[in-house]
Amino acid sequence: MVTLTKRKKKFSEIVDNKSVLQLEDAISNIEKFPSVKFDETVELHLALNINPKSSDEMIRGTVVLPHGTGRKVRIAVVCKGEMVKKAQDLGADFVGSNELIDKIANGFMDFDCMIATPDMMRDLSKLGKLLGPRGLMPSPKAGTVTQDIERVINEVKAGRVEFKSDKQAGVHVGFGKRSFSKEKLLENAKYLIDAINHAKPAAVKGNLIKSMYLSTTMGPGLKIAV
Repeated sequence: MVTLTKRKKKFSEIVDNKSVLQLEDAISNIEKFPSVKFDETVELHLALNINPKSSDEMIRGTVVLPHGTGRKVRIAVVCKGEMVKKAQDLGADFVGSNELIDKIANGFMDFDCMIATPDMMRDLSKLGKLLGPRGLMPSPKAGTVTQDIERVINEVKAGRVEFKSDKQAGVHVGFGKRSFSKEKLLENAKYLIDAINHAKPAAVKGNLIKSMYLSTTMGPGLKIAV
């Protein structure tokens, strides 16, 4: 016999885990969840109708959420010359060229997003095995390899998030905080879902999204009607 914890019992009283909810109703349920000692991230988890082994069907993109993510993003910019001062003036947390690359190679990882100018990618490529698995390696597809560092830094600060399909054909993205109003969470979620749908590869037939769940950091997954 399965014994439910007090927390799980409370969740089961709020929503049936077999229910399929509209997005707005699922977000409304979040404020009824038992509180925790920190501001939980609200996340979307999607299963996609793609072949994860096919490079033509990989999903990757970015979207600037209208209400941000609710978290401060520490930005590292790898550049040189006059771009260094420009990145510093724009508020990047860590800026440098080969000295910053060497620092990262020696274990420095206190950043959440890395932007690089194209002329630094050859030197930065040696960190691929270190940064790649953490989702921190700059990429032209993600827009983080660019000469227009001003635009990208401003977008990241404004609430830009990146989404990318994994080896199980899933996408998992945080899009706000539990402290956000229902209206802000709903608008952020719609922007994110629209962006993922717009990234649908030409090789995929039918609906891109097979199933979708919404959750908080410490909460259960709520199934959303696709």
